[in-house]
Formats: sequence, structure tokens, C-alpha cells
Amino acid sequence: MKTLTIFTPSYNRAYCLNQCYDSLVNQTNQDFIWLIIDDGSTDNTKTLVNSWIQENKIDIQYHYQDNQGMHGAHNAAYRLIKTELNVCIDSDDFMPNNAVENIINYWNSIEHKPEDLAGFIGLDAYKDGNIIGQKIPDNLKFTTLEDLHNKYKITGDKKLVLRTDIVKQFPPYPIFPKERFVPLGTLYLQIDKKYKFGCLNEVLCIVEYLEDGSSRNIIKQYFRHPKGFQYARINALKHSNYFKVRLKNAIHYISHSIQLKDFKFLNKSPKPLLTFLSIPFGIGLFVYVLYINKLKK
Repeated sequence: MKTLTIFTPSYNRAYCLNQCYDSLVNQTNQDFIWLIIDDGSTDNTKTLVNSWIQENKIDIQYHYQDNQGMHGAHNAAYRLIKTELNVCIDSDDFMPNNAVENIINYWNSIEHKPEDLAGFIGLDAYKDGNIIGQKIPDNLKFTTLEDLHNKYKITGDKKLVLRTDIVKQFPPYPIFPKERFVPLGTLYLQIDKKYKFGCLNEVLCIVEYLEDGSSRNIIKQYFRHPKGFQYARINALKHSNYFKVRLKNAIHYISHSIQLKDFKFLNKSPKPLLTFLSIPFGIGLFVYVLYINKLKK
């Protein structure tokens, strides 16, 4: 049994998937499985992946499903993964040659793993080598993801390596009809409430934000997937330890509820008083985002 599963959700990304494949072939440690979740691609992804399987350079598992969005692909991955650890590398990203080696070495260096250790946090970087955001403080050995960003003020995307047995304890992301997006952080925030993460100041992923990626299209996502976002806001209101995070999400929650014409939103809110006080700001946000969305069309 391998130690690590690297899973890659992919939707019509055959044109760039080879970059990830090449980086995995060149890993200095091959103690991993590459699991590709083909989320309903209509390009030649399946043919391309089959050609790599025939090459037999790395251990590849391929899974096809009808299109459900990124979170649906994560659901499938967590259902299929059997290795001790897992990490998601997006289809437009890739790993430095020593990334798997650093993951395995770090994990093996923790001799007596605490029961509340859910995995660890590594770094993302751009192609030019610059770290996205900031490095983790060297004296910080364990933290939650929320504390890392809000208590220690460490900015930028980070890469999570998760223990598979712990991920499987949590319910899958909800699938809403006609929607294809639920913020992935909803799971991580739930994990934060019970577990902590180790800290590894090594680059595990090289990130490229493509024009067709979700990061560059967040305003469009905002209007296309209001139920997914509303779910995420409720989750944050319920689980966040930080007032500023709860306030921000209360405002967004109102905005999404207006779009959905869900006027029972106060009854659904885990923080009804905060939500009530945020109503004027939520209305203002809805009008603002509506205006920005029209400008982008």
C-alpha cells in the first residue's frame, strides 16, 4: 500500500494536464498513487490518461463521473482513496520534484502522532518560485487553518495534506441541482473544530491561475451557485471562532438569500441576531455584486 494519494479533479483540462503528469513522473519519491477524477470531460482526457497508464511510469487510478463541479470531484476522491494521506493538486498546477519526498519525510518525522492531528499545511508558490502569501512562522509547529490566517495573519493559499481516515469522518459536500460549486473550505473549517494541523515550510505545489479557473471567475460563481455559497456561509457562521469571519459571512449570507428569494434566512441562521443586524450591509452587498456582475458581462 502506498502512503499518499495525489488526486486531481479535471474538467476538460487535457490541454494542461501533462504538466502535472510530468512533475509526478519526476518525483524523487514514488510512494504515491495519482488519482484523476474526470468530472465529465468532453475532450480527450480519458484517451490521454490511458496512454499514461500504458506507459506505466507511475501508479495511476482513473475515475470518470458526470459533471458535479470541484466539490463533487473531491467527494469522489475521498470516497475512493485508501492511502493514509491525500493531497489535491489541481489540473492546472504541478509539484516540485521533491514535494512527495518532503511530504513523506515530514510525516515520518512525527514519531508519536497526536490523535487530533488531521494532517499538515505546506506552501504554494508561483512558477517564478515566489511563495504565495507568507511562509509559516518557524516556531509554529501545530495550528488550525483558521488560526493560521486569522490569529497569525499568514496570508495566501496553502496546501493541505490530509489524513484520509479523518476526512472520511465528515459528510460529503452537498450537491445542489443545477449548481456546480461549493467552497472547499467548508470541510476544512469543520475539521478545524476538532483537529489541528502540523506545519511544513516547504513548497508542495506550483500554482497557475488560468483564465478558465474558478479563482479568476469568482464573481460569476457567486451568481451561478447561490445555494452552494449560502451553505458555506451557514457553515462559517456555525463553526468559525472569529467574530470578523462570522460578520463577513453573515453579510454574504443575506446577499445569497436575497438572490434565492429565501426570506426565511433568519430562521436558518446559526447566529440570528448577528444576521439580523447585518441585513442593511447584506442588501448593499447584493446590489454591489449585481452591478459588478453586469459590468463584467
